[in-house]
Amino acid sequence: MSKTLVAYFSASGTTKRVAEQLAEAVGADVYEIKPAVAYTRADLNWNDKKSRSTVEMNDPSSRPALADRDAHVEEYDKIFVGFPIWWYVAPTIINTFLESYDFSGKTIVPFATSGGSGLGKTVSRLAPSCPGAKLQDGKLLNGRLSQQELREWAEQL
Repeated sequence: MSKTLVAYFSASGTTKRVAEQLAEAVGADVYEIKPAVAYTRADLNWNDKKSRSTVEMNDPSSRPALADRDAHVEEYDKIFVGFPIWWYVAPTIINTFLESYDFSGKTIVPFATSGGSGLGKTVSRLAPSCPGAKLQDGKLLNGRLSQQELREWAEQL
């Protein structure tokens, strides 16, 4: 029997809510991807060219440190990885997470929340960070999806 994990990074709580709903719908364990240094409101000000998130997203090699490395991905076959969309892609902390574990032979399914943009080049930007994994196209999970809708989407993968 395969085991499923929903790992997520959430800066404002939106992605956390979706991740918890998805985990409940598919019977998965949940793991929060936490930065070593939490993001403040000022850090997330995308209008400020000197804010932490803007500086990180302008540097594709940026890899914000993780608070821990306790995801135990070796126990799972399928890993849903959730995050907010920043600058049309996943925040670089997601690359940090993917590069911190061996996902060889695992199926990784990105899901995102966004205030106005789609997944953009997210999958192509994440692929080099998880060699040997089967990286799916993923889905934008905005709004209120029912348990049934989430289950049906997950079963199609």
